[in-house]
Amino acid sequence: MAMKGFLFSSVPNILCELGSSTKVGGLMKTLGSKYVMVVTDPGLRKLGLVDKVVEGIESAGLKCAVYDQVREDPPDSIIKEIIQISKASGVSGIVGVGGGSSMDAAKITAFMCGDTKQSIEDVYGVDLTVGRRLPLIQVPTTAGTGSEVTNVSILTTGAAEKKGVVGNALYADYAVLDGDLTLTVPPKVTAATGIDAMVHAIEAYTSKFKKNVLSDVLAREALNLLSKNIRRVVSDGNDREARMGMLLGSMYAGMAFSNSPCAGCHALAYPIGSHFHVPHGLSNSLMLPHVLRFTGELSSAASLYSELTPIIFPELAAEKGNGFGVMADGYAKLAEDLNIPTNLSQVGITEDRLQFLATEAIKVERLMNNNMREIKLENALELYTHAFNA
Repeated sequence: MAMKGFLFSSVPNILCELGSSTKVGGLMKTLGSKYVMVVTDPGLRKLGLVDKVVEGIESAGLKCAVYDQVREDPPDSIIKEIIQISKASGVSGIVGVGGGSSMDAAKITAFMCGDTKQSIEDVYGVDLTVGRRLPLIQVPTTAGTGSEVTNVSILTTGAAEKKGVVGNALYADYAVLDGDLTLTVPPKVTAATGIDAMVHAIEAYTSKFKKNVLSDVLAREALNLLSKNIRRVVSDGNDREARMGMLLGSMYAGMAFSNSPCAGCHALAYPIGSHFHVPHGLSNSLMLPHVLRFTGELSSAASLYSELTPIIFPELAAEKGNGFGVMADGYAKLAEDLNIPTNLSQVGITEDRLQFLATEAIKVERLMNNNMREIKLENALELYTHAFNA
């Protein structure tokens, strides 16, 4: 059988090393930047995690400014503010330091401050970006989003609608993985973001249209690393080896889903985050077991899940086999073991809001269309109902 053709794109450079965040200044200098804007959030600034990056930039002889007001699910108003400040200051390079929100903000800022003539509204969607961005380096402080190696920027528009900008111009020049920056991440955040990374890998492996051999290899290795390290790192946040394992696994998953896109679980997670302010990783974790059971009823999806189950839950697979229900049960138990919420009611969502969630999720066609088994409105409501009653 002939191999299906595919296009695979990613960042050109990856620096993976404990303590590597201090080298960002030198890297930015080689990219020709003289004035760098660091984009981050107030929590990380307060923790001092941005300080080493800033010191490294300044010690390389570059001027540095910090924008530290990025919020979870950043509204487009914040993005426009960063762009306005960066343009007015004459910034010539962008560094994102943080989780997905800060790195997504950094991507779109770098692009909009480049030579494009477009507005943000012009580029919502897939492959609509025209022009070159400013030099861009991404430094993740959580192991979950994989945003440092993706070409996607997610913003909140209006009251609570999430929109995506997807384009190769958003790939960074460097992804810098420094496990030391993740040492202060609390156990519950570590757990939820870790499961989010696992969802990225699972959905990349089962994506309906762009699944390919390279993303498959990355997804499998991501799941291998994440499953081996997630319990270790939640029980001991100072385990530097496990922290690096999680960061690397998260990055592999990011490379995979950037080329073989996410699907139904993410589409269902989005309105939970945007309307009820539940962190993105936890939103995915809450929906995952139910989406696995639903999608796994399709035989072609079930056969792919059976390839992943022994990688993620080897002991459970040895005992109960590789069926899709085994993986779903494994994730339900994993969330319980990691002491994070396991149903929608635990995050403040009431039963009368499930229909609203279903209506909102169906609008996320960019992701829903990638699910191997079609999720209609009534299916979405059923899935939310299962997640509510779990």
